[in-house]
Parts: sequence; structure tokens; C-alpha cells
Amino acid sequence: MGLFKPLDNLENDKKELAGDQEAERVKCLIIGSGPAGYTAAIYAARANLKPVLYEGLEPGGQLTTTTEVENYPGYPEGITGPKMMEDFKKQAERFGTKCRSGIATSVDLSSAPYEVTIDDKHILMTDALIIATGATARYLGLESEEKFKGSGVSACATCDGFFYKEKDVAVTGGGDSACEEALYLAGLCRKVYMIIRKDHMRASKIMQERVFNTPNIEVLFERNTKELRGKEVLEEAVLTRKKGEPDESEEVIKIDGFFLAIGHTPNSQIFKDYIETDDLGYIKTIPGTSKTNIPGVFACGDIQDPAYRQAVTAAGSGCQAAIDAERYLAEKGI
Repeated sequence: MGLFKPLDNLENDKKELAGDQEAERVKCLIIGSGPAGYTAAIYAARANLKPVLYEGLEPGGQLTTTTEVENYPGYPEGITGPKMMEDFKKQAERFGTKCRSGIATSVDLSSAPYEVTIDDKHILMTDALIIATGATARYLGLESEEKFKGSGVSACATCDGFFYKEKDVAVTGGGDSACEEALYLAGLCRKVYMIIRKDHMRASKIMQERVFNTPNIEVLFERNTKELRGKEVLEEAVLTRKKGEPDESEEVIKIDGFFLAIGHTPNSQIFKDYIETDDLGYIKTIPGTSKTNIPGVFACGDIQDPAYRQAVTAAGSGCQAAIDAERYLAEKGI
């Protein structure tokens, strides 16, 4: 198939024009970068699917906010998140992937070939679509939070907890995920504070019991984080509380790490009119595959994984998506 659509079938073909711009036709389109998107691109390119990949808002994904990655196989000395994603991208491009800047702003998945609009202006028609748009960690919105990302602030205890061995850290959040993060960190750190803005946890009873029975976890109820302080790295958190006080009072805790556990937002909004998602917005896939409810549309990485959210599991699902896409196209004779 040619790269561009013929002009004599406009009325009967869904490949429409954006103004005077002709829609671009591709065999395999990947939306999103990071371990899932780039791995899907590597496999798709090696299968001669001629993939085009759009990197999205955050090229390289959440790993670009991580300073050191030590739990990805093949890097015995560790590697920075940005460098790892740079290597992934180079490998994808080596086999012929076209990596481009741009954000998918709308889709029409009502029939194949599927239509994806980039940056509200460039339309692509694709025979197979791989969604790797990830999930965005929720932050408190503090200016100081941004300052210490990668140097004290993290949204993944499993990823970064090891760097705080025998140190003092804090976890903000009161659900099961926050408890899991705190318990994981308690096995590594000297002291773990749990900062909870309400006077109770919303976590399950069993998770609460585990937290309260762990000696080096201290739960701080009715606290809000006002500010994070430090010179080059995080040194302390300023908390506020109102209980029993006529005005807000402040307290300072000395910490080396501050972990967000207030949830993730899957980047699935533009797909929801067509693709089945769970109550939180994560794309549903057929167990053991990357297949969605739409034939020829596949999902990989954090967009379909609320449980693990690791680089290695994302990469594995990217491999699945490319293989599923290759088999789908082969069955269709494309």
C-alpha cells in the first residue's frame, strides 16, 4: 500500500482530508513512547510493519523523571531513565521506526482503517493501532514538588525505594496503594511517615492492620504537605494541620524521600468512545494479550496496567502488542 491515499475514492473511503491536507496512510501506528511504545516499535519494525511512532506529551514517558534505574535487566551498573529511553528510541529507529513529535488529539475507531489526528491538524489512517499512552502519576501541585523530582520526589516506591535504604522517607496517600508503598519502603528505610489529610485511612482493613503493626511506620493523620525544602536534594517537608488549633499550625519532618501514592490517571480519554475501559479509565485487554475490544487496536504499558507499572512489564507488553499487530495484519493479508 502507498503512503498516501488515492484521491478518487474520497466519498466512499473514510480517509478524509483535513482542509487541503491529505491524510497519511500507515500500516502500524504507535501512540506514545516510553518502554512500551519503543519496544512495540522495535518489534514492529523488525517485522517490517514500517511503524510510525508519536512520542506524546512526555517523550520517554515517566522514566524520564527517574534519575537512576537499577532494576531493569541488562544494566548491572544502573542507568538513568532519560538515557535508557534514548537507547530504546535509537534501537527503534535503527530498524526503521519513524519517531515523531506530536500528540494524538482525537481518534475515529468506528471502522478500519482507523483515523488518528495529531495536534488537531495532521490525520493518519492506520491498519493497526498500538496505544501506549501510559498513565500520569498524580502530584499535589506544589512548586517545590517539581524542584525535587528525581532528587527526592518519586511516584514509584518499587522503582526508587532502594536509593533510600536506611534513610527516612514519607508517603502521602491513604489508600491501599499508599499502604503498599509504605510497607515496601519500611523493609528498606529506617523510618516511613504516612501523611494522610483525613482523620482515617480509606485502605482496606487488612492493609491498615499491616501498617499499624509495622514498627518503623508512623501515620500522621490530618496533615497536608505545604512545602518541600532542601538545597540540591530534599531535606524536609513542611506539614500543616488544623485539629485542635484556631489557625493552621506547621510542623517539619526531616526526610530524604517523598513518595506520592495518590493515584494515577490513565491517558485514555480520547479512546473512551470506542474502547472499553475499567472504572478508573484503564483500557481493558483480553487476558494474556494486548487486544482490545476493537480488532486491530492494541494497548500496552501503563495504559492497561494498574497493578505493576514497571519498565520491564511495560516493555514486555509492548512486545506482545507488536506481535499481536503483526499477526492481525497477516491474517488480514495487509
